[in-house]
Amino acid sequence: MKKSILLIALAVGVCLTASADSKKKKAKKAPAPVVEVVDTIPATDFSYLFGRVNTNGLQQYLTQRMGVDTAYIADFLTGFDQTELTEADKRQKARLAGIEIRQQVMNQIIPQVNKQIDDSLQVLSPELFVAGFRAGISGKDELMPTLSNDTAQQLVQRQMEYYHKAKMERKYGANRRAGEDFLKENAKKPGVVTTPSGLQYKVLTQGTGEIPTATQRVKVNYEGRLIDGTVFDSSYKRNEPTTFGCNQVIKGWTEALTMMPVGSKWELYIPQELAYADRETGQIPPFSMLIFTVELISIEK
Repeated sequence: MKKSILLIALAVGVCLTASADSKKKKAKKAPAPVVEVVDTIPATDFSYLFGRVNTNGLQQYLTQRMGVDTAYIADFLTGFDQTELTEADKRQKARLAGIEIRQQVMNQIIPQVNKQIDDSLQVLSPELFVAGFRAGISGKDELMPTLSNDTAQQLVQRQMEYYHKAKMERKYGANRRAGEDFLKENAKKPGVVTTPSGLQYKVLTQGTGEIPTATQRVKVNYEGRLIDGTVFDSSYKRNEPTTFGCNQVIKGWTEALTMMPVGSKWELYIPQELAYADRETGQIPPFSMLIFTVELISIEK
């Protein structure tokens, strides 16, 4: 007992000495603690428990992702214990895949395509879609047996493009017509020049510098607005000019920049087909005619 007390006293003495020395010497960074690795269970137990913990979340996956009813977990385990598929199993697997794909067709594909074509109409016939789907997967087309897959693909693509244009015209055609009316009247105003492409511009300040080519980069200040006066972008507001390639912008900008001498300030009136056409970009609705004030500061060398 006395020996044990003595050992403790010696240990305390060492700690006190070290503490005193640390006050005299510059403190050193303590070494990182060593993590002790302990072998807690036999490998047999580890194997069993590792398998068990790997089932965490499996039932949720089976029910939500694979559609397995938890009432049939015993059947799942029967399949889990089976090392090879029988011919009956293969048939069953194919049948279940057919059920899953049919659900995707009816609940996802057809509704999504109908919405893409028209928000309020059901254009696709589910019955004919399924008939065409069956013909495609089986390779037996009785309705259009002479039509190649490539031709069918082209016909579908062209029709989808037609549906898209028709939908955009219904929703945003008023923007296109308003822009056309604006340009028609604007072309009559003094100082407005109309190019063969339909671009209109008015020179506010005529520069005397070099005219950039389409492949050059330029530094500009600009403000963009809709015909109702809404400003959707402005480098002036950011107090920072913008640099980009002349061929990296909308067609109307590229055409104008490659006619402007450095030092020029123009007002551009860009038809929607030379702008973003039927694309919605930020605050710019589809088919919007755009007005820009553009100041060409320099060509980047």
